[in-house]
Amino acid sequence: MSLNPASRIIAGVGAAALAASLVACAPAAAPSEYVTEGKLTIGTGEPAYFPWVLEDAPESGEGFEAAVGYAVAEELGFAAEDVVWVRTTFDEAIAPGPKNFDFNLQQFSITEERAENVDFSSPYYETTQAIITVAGSPAADATSVADLGDLLIGAATGTTSFAAIEQQIAPTAGAQAFNTNDDAKLALESGQVDAIVVDLPTAFYLTGVELTDGVIVGQLPLEDGTGDLFGLVLPKDSPLTERVSAAVDALRDSGALADLESEWLSESVSVPVLQ
Repeated sequence: MSLNPASRIIAGVGAAALAASLVACAPAAAPSEYVTEGKLTIGTGEPAYFPWVLEDAPESGEGFEAAVGYAVAEELGFAAEDVVWVRTTFDEAIAPGPKNFDFNLQQFSITEERAENVDFSSPYYETTQAIITVAGSPAADATSVADLGDLLIGAATGTTSFAAIEQQIAPTAGAQAFNTNDDAKLALESGQVDAIVVDLPTAFYLTGVELTDGVIVGQLPLEDGTGDLFGLVLPKDSPLTERVSAAVDALRDSGALADLESEWLSESVSVPVLQ
């Protein structure tokens, strides 16, 4: 039986409606959980510094954080050749909004304030605080926390290092506040302060690379709230957060993180703990 023109039009409209209905009911393709499908994109600083990354080349896998990045990648099932490195500033990485990385690591302390804008993995490192100075400073011969009490001690404001000065050293002049570690370092070089406090790996970098005649006086005892817990930063509510945390936990439980710490940050054992 043939359809008249009007019937053919009605049938055509019905078929189009049915097709549209089927398209509407079909499940949407799931977006990739990763920035680039089949790749793991890791962010780090520009530049990235020793001992976290050697020679500003994270793709080499050399340096503590570069090595941790590849170790996490392997736990997630990625081969080294499928890891892509991108660069961000520190502030860009922890600001709210979309990211160009799956996770980022550049010594981000895990804090409640930052966790309002980004996700953190389980901690992959806890650092102590260290006092550094230059040769000839009154702080250079200190052998105890008490020896620092009458000196001018500074740190970047709002940091764990600054809190450690207030809580553990409690110098009579109070903690000297600076906007950044660079500002604190310049104050030390110019003699405005006798010593500054930074996390221990930063102490190695500053005294070994940036300061002339730099000296690590010692570490402060690790107490609750005085150590920085470093976590991998992920976009807020990332679908990868749980898996990345599980990867970090597996590396910690297996002893792999301790091995990497020993390999790349082993100088810490030679720094005395001031009592």
